[in-house]
Amino acid sequence: MSIIEVIVLALVQGLTEFLPISSSAHLILPSQVLGWVDQGTAFDVAVHVGTLLAVIIYFRKEVGDILSAWFKSFGQQGRTDDSQLGWWIIIATLPSLIIGYLVKDYVEVYSRNAWVIATTTVVFGLLLWYADAKAKQIKTIYQINWLSALLIGLSQVVAMIFPGTSRSGITMTVGLLLGLNKQSAARFSFLMSIPVIAAAGSYYVYKLSSGDEAFQWQAIILGAVLSFLAAYVCIHFFLKVIERMGMMPFVIYRLLLGAGLFAFLLW
Repeated sequence: MSIIEVIVLALVQGLTEFLPISSSAHLILPSQVLGWVDQGTAFDVAVHVGTLLAVIIYFRKEVGDILSAWFKSFGQQGRTDDSQLGWWIIIATLPSLIIGYLVKDYVEVYSRNAWVIATTTVVFGLLLWYADAKAKQIKTIYQINWLSALLIGLSQVVAMIFPGTSRSGITMTVGLLLGLNKQSAARFSFLMSIPVIAAAGSYYVYKLSSGDEAFQWQAIILGAVLSFLAAYVCIHFFLKVIERMGMMPFVIYRLLLGAGLFAFLLW
């Protein structure tokens, strides 16, 4: 990988991981549209570690409160709002861990192509617009129940199977449709990304340790640092943007991106 490719791909990962516009789509497209070589598993792991650290550090207080309350719930303290939220995050994560592991080979062979990305970019962009415009959006993050958590978790599986859907996009969409306000839908999506990214990263670290892929350490370190910085800044401004403007800027971006992809493919 050239230094330009490392910088572009790391920033793209950091900026798009938590936006409802699909990070996987933006990482797949350079190889198909620009003809860049595949960045490899090691680099993918590095940039995902960067985004994982960003979301943990940004939400460090919430993460600390949830973990503390969750562990204390096994003792005399009993369940609190934070401990219950911890259980809902676990429930939301299970479908991705189980189904994602079972379908990973299918995704790598059949779903990672520009036609799928173009289609899902448009379809799920329109669904995000509908949820943003029509959903009631009256519940807080502490009003999630186990069924809502499970449905949001199942929606995350769709994003794993069809690149371009956007993990954060579809989980926020379903959260909005279930009545969560924008801030709560986004925060729950961010918090539930932590175990998912950690699990995926651990799996690929295991694959790397048992394989013979050569590591480009400069690219790995630079990619992790840049993706961390980009993701941290992105989370901060995203929460401010949706409070003032809603999801419409991201809907418009998805529709323009999808239209551009279809034009490129049909040219």
